[in-house]
Amino acid sequence: MPQTIVIKDQTANPGPLGLLCFALTTILLSMHNAGFFGIDSAILGMAIFYGGIGQMIAGIMEWRKNNTFATVAFVSYGCFWLSFAAIVLLPKLGLIDKPTDVGIASWLGVWGLMSVVMFIGTFRLNRALQIVFFLLVITFALLCIGDLTANAGLKNLGGWFGIVLGFSAFYTGLAQVLNEVYGRVVWPLGPVVKK
Repeated sequence: MPQTIVIKDQTANPGPLGLLCFALTTILLSMHNAGFFGIDSAILGMAIFYGGIGQMIAGIMEWRKNNTFATVAFVSYGCFWLSFAAIVLLPKLGLIDKPTDVGIASWLGVWGLMSVVMFIGTFRLNRALQIVFFLLVITFALLCIGDLTANAGLKNLGGWFGIVLGFSAFYTGLAQVLNEVYGRVVWPLGPVVKK
């Protein structure tokens, strides 16, 4: 009879990394959207290296752990941040025209649509992720409609929702770190009972 070899995965949980990459970059851009300051190299640097590349690395690590939801989320939103940086930088470099308000609204709208589907996926995960993705959908909706209607108030409100979103993702990522380090629930995530 042939022997069965079982390989135990002992790699670290990449989820907190992906969540923190998303959280801190979202807080920074949302502060801009809320009117605290303009787009600058701090936002773009964060979008490229932490929100973009860092999240994509976390997503690839999640793929290795056979976690489809996290792979799709982290790689996709990592690409969101890289595309955001490209949208800002490419016109400044004279390589392409600046997008119209309708173009930006469409870009935000398709990301909002994807976020709705990902939000549905969180119904089988935990309450903390449900809050993150719910706030993400609301933030995309406000920013999309704000750009589509040229309503600065809605875009500003989207910035405030984005700040809350960023801090909720920050909590969710750090809760996973602390709960693992202490071997018990330090910060609850609100597990969902799967039927």
